[in-house]
Amino acid sequence: MSNMDRMTRDVHLSGKDLMGMVQLRPQDIGSYAIVPGPRERLDSLVKKMENPVKNFSFMEYNMFTGTMNGIRVTAINGGRFAADTAITTEILCSAQAKVLIRIGSCGALRQDIKIGDFIVTTGCVRGDGVSPYYVDDKFVTVPDAALNQKLTGIAKNLASGAGANVHEGKVWSTDAILKETKEIVNKVIDQGAIAVDMVSAPFLTIAQVYKIPAVSILAVSDNLITGEMGFMNPCYYMAESMLIQMALELVKQLEGK
Repeated sequence: MSNMDRMTRDVHLSGKDLMGMVQLRPQDIGSYAIVPGPRERLDSLVKKMENPVKNFSFMEYNMFTGTMNGIRVTAINGGRFAADTAITTEILCSAQAKVLIRIGSCGALRQDIKIGDFIVTTGCVRGDGVSPYYVDDKFVTVPDAALNQKLTGIAKNLASGAGANVHEGKVWSTDAILKETKEIVNKVIDQGAIAVDMVSAPFLTIAQVYKIPAVSILAVSDNLITGEMGFMNPCYYMAESMLIQMALELVKQLEGK
């Protein structure tokens, strides 16, 4: 193999390169970025904005920036899986967002956690394929402590009025949704995980690498212990809607409004 066949650049494609591709500048976004997974949840969020402007539409991802309660906020459907979440998180971090708030969904790993309950992520069991490229095995993925404390208080206050509970604990992120076997699941439960998703670990890890405060709160859609599937359960739909309220209330409190 000749030297001509060796890569000499540090990286082939960076977050800043992606910003250039979608023609996004730091001044185009708000200080606060709220990051749902599916497009439908993004659409619900954008409807609450005043004068939303589409920053870009790239592949299946859409970013909007507008005003909410007098505060400039950016929203993007940040991906359903580790790989696409990494792409959108890199864009947000490279665009110098000041706070990242993930509003997602998860499966419960405890019998007492019900459909429509909420999980405030306190740390991650990293089973995804992305985060090992950013950090080593000893790295501890956690949310921003001060943000998480505020978010937990907000979540408990709003959830109590809807008859839902808020649980705090580690979230296991995995890429293999159809390989959540009892052998694997019980091992991550032993590591302290109380819920499973596909996103929190790469999202929070990349935010930590960039030193940007981030949190992740999840609505419970199913339960791996009881086998209950709640994707069509009205309690889950209500919880999805309440996630947006929780994120917006967090932004208001951070702005002192």
